[in-house]
Amino acid sequence: MSDTSKPSKETQLDKEALLFHQYPTPGKVAVASTKPMATQRDLALAYSPGVAAPVRAIAHDRDAAYDYTSKGNMVAVVSNGTAILGLGNLGAMASKPVMEGKAVLFKRFADIDSFDIEVDYTDPEKFIECVRGFGESFGGINLEDIKSPECFEIERRLRDELGIPVFHDDQHGTAIIAAAGLINACDLTGRKLEDVKVVLCGAGAAGLSVLELLKSMGVRQDNTLVVDIDGVVYEGRPGLHDRLAAHAVDTPHRTLAEAAAGADCLLGLSAAGVFTKEIIASLAPDPIVFAMANPTPEITPEEVAEVRDDVIMATGRSDYPNQVNNVLGFPYIFRGALDVRARTINEEMKIAAARALAALAREDVPDEVAQAYRVDRLQYGREYIIPTPFDPRLLAWVPPFVAQAAVETGVARRPIEDMDAYKHSLARRLDPTAALQQRVTASIKGQDKRVVFAEGEELSVIRAASAFQSQGLGKAILVAREDVARANMKELGLDPDALEIVNARLSDANADYADFLYERLQRQGYLRRDVQRLVNNDRNIFGACMLKMGHADGMVTGVTRHSNTVTQAVRQVLDPLEGARVMGLTACITKGRTLLIGDSTVTEFPTSQELAEIAQTAACAARRLGQTPHVAFLSYSNFGNPPGKRTEKIQDAVRFLDEAGVDFEYEGEMSADMALDPDHHRLYPFSRLTEPANVLIMPAIHSASIAIRLLKAAGGATVIGPMMLGLEKPVQIARLGASVNDIVNLAGIAAFDLHAEMT
Repeated sequence: MSDTSKPSKETQLDKEALLFHQYPTPGKVAVASTKPMATQRDLALAYSPGVAAPVRAIAHDRDAAYDYTSKGNMVAVVSNGTAILGLGNLGAMASKPVMEGKAVLFKRFADIDSFDIEVDYTDPEKFIECVRGFGESFGGINLEDIKSPECFEIERRLRDELGIPVFHDDQHGTAIIAAAGLINACDLTGRKLEDVKVVLCGAGAAGLSVLELLKSMGVRQDNTLVVDIDGVVYEGRPGLHDRLAAHAVDTPHRTLAEAAAGADCLLGLSAAGVFTKEIIASLAPDPIVFAMANPTPEITPEEVAEVRDDVIMATGRSDYPNQVNNVLGFPYIFRGALDVRARTINEEMKIAAARALAALAREDVPDEVAQAYRVDRLQYGREYIIPTPFDPRLLAWVPPFVAQAAVETGVARRPIEDMDAYKHSLARRLDPTAALQQRVTASIKGQDKRVVFAEGEELSVIRAASAFQSQGLGKAILVAREDVARANMKELGLDPDALEIVNARLSDANADYADFLYERLQRQGYLRRDVQRLVNNDRNIFGACMLKMGHADGMVTGVTRHSNTVTQAVRQVLDPLEGARVMGLTACITKGRTLLIGDSTVTEFPTSQELAEIAQTAACAARRLGQTPHVAFLSYSNFGNPPGKRTEKIQDAVRFLDEAGVDFEYEGEMSADMALDPDHHRLYPFSRLTEPANVLIMPAIHSASIAIRLLKAAGGATVIGPMMLGLEKPVQIARLGASVNDIVNLAGIAAFDLHAEMT
């Protein structure tokens, strides 16, 4: 065994890592039940005697295991520890922390459950026999940290002998991400794959798989050279194993320096410092250099910059642009393969994943992704040719490409019938807001609703408006000075004529808006010139006038001003909707449950009548969002116990609803835990709620604010809103400095119009 098995001097990072792995519970994974285990009946169904039914079904049809067990979402992460990271052969048990980590990544990025299995066999035949014995219990096998060249034969044999996907990530994961990067690097430098001259330095499992995938995608054999520790791999060189010999070419070159001269692309999967500055200088114009050795690349970007400034570069490190990180590949490839119950992962599926990643890098990048990497903005170009691992769009983007390739090549047991529905289901796996947003999106697409983006000179607002319109969600209208907005659009790389721009001061409707507003405000202390100034200078006033006069259908604002300031301005123009209460409604999504909380922004201490109106308005919005409203008026007490003057106000609100004869369930006053308890009828059999409450009416704004912040901070809730309700025209107010995604979502809600069923 290697000397690396001996503990080295412990660094601070080592100490932190050991504590992280030990406390509060040793390890990184655990098993959680997907079924209730609370009653004797639960136990009888889960185990004896009920379990006999799925046993018989699977005995009759092995594929029924996908329907009655977790097989379809379960991957085994398997290693023998012969090539652990950069540490070498430390044995199967030493690989367990790495395999547990891999299992965590599967869950975090693709919602795939995994078991790590450490097989203490270094003999390939014994290893294959062992994995073959348990393999079919899983939906797929991820091989990890198995040394070369044995890993090639192990993967090939298991792929042939098992009817499930078997994927050696050390080989193919790197290959797929590198291929995605090369697609875009060629695009940016005007090259075609079939013409690019590639030199690979490093002929291990990952390096050879990269080259093989590139050849499958169009790179020609006669345009490639492989260099290993013994020099160039040429025809007739003695001692080549079969996998390496397949890449030998007829060439006079014998050294890396000779091979690299004039090359378009230099790929490194070897060791630190292997690429010299002289080698970099000898490459073709606009060269592509992927120095992927970890943790130290073959040459650093700083060293390359000392030689030339026309290089597109990628590394395996997160502290440099264009990280070739396997986590961009294996979670999503397995997700797509599992979802069609694939028999294997073939070359076409890997190519589909690479092309999907390349295409995603060309899309507009959400602000939260840039913020995660502490940069102002990420944009397709020389320093952004590969998506970042924490891009939330990956799960809904990549697996459909993989699944479709599996179907088209005949390796899928279960084709995807509705690809759009499949994409939506993927988004919901890790994004609890997706179902709500998808309802909004599906409703407004094709409606051509006109939405005003009041702060139309802000870069984030322009990006949001462009995304809103380009996604087919409606027509975006910027309120802005034309020259400023167009200059900012050019800076963002957008077509300056793609969006409608309305200059408040120069608009043809300016005089009509001023006349209308003067008639409305003249008895509230405003002179004609005062309202003219408001229309000219206050874009929220102008935007609200557009809605009032029927020149737009909705508005989003608030990115540069406090919400109370915006609300006051908008209410100078727009009236409350008849039968509704102006209020804020916040959606909190947690543990698979959506809670709508109001009023969260407008009325600080609502009266009984106002509480009843808030409940009616919130219930209407809940229905519009696809929820059946079950409304609870919250308090510290339950149905008069303990008594108090504050609870009387809530009891009066319930009586107001009794008299109004509303058509939704409501109850109160109730404590929060009782309102959410499905079994609260045991104590209060008279309760009118047939299900746990999903619309929570708070006694005051501060109660709503405390509850929402607690749910978010301590409960991990995802929060949408507050959404403005109760105005005669739909206006949504974003938080100060809102992200592009937030603005787009609120623009969608404005177009959706939460009061459409009341008007």
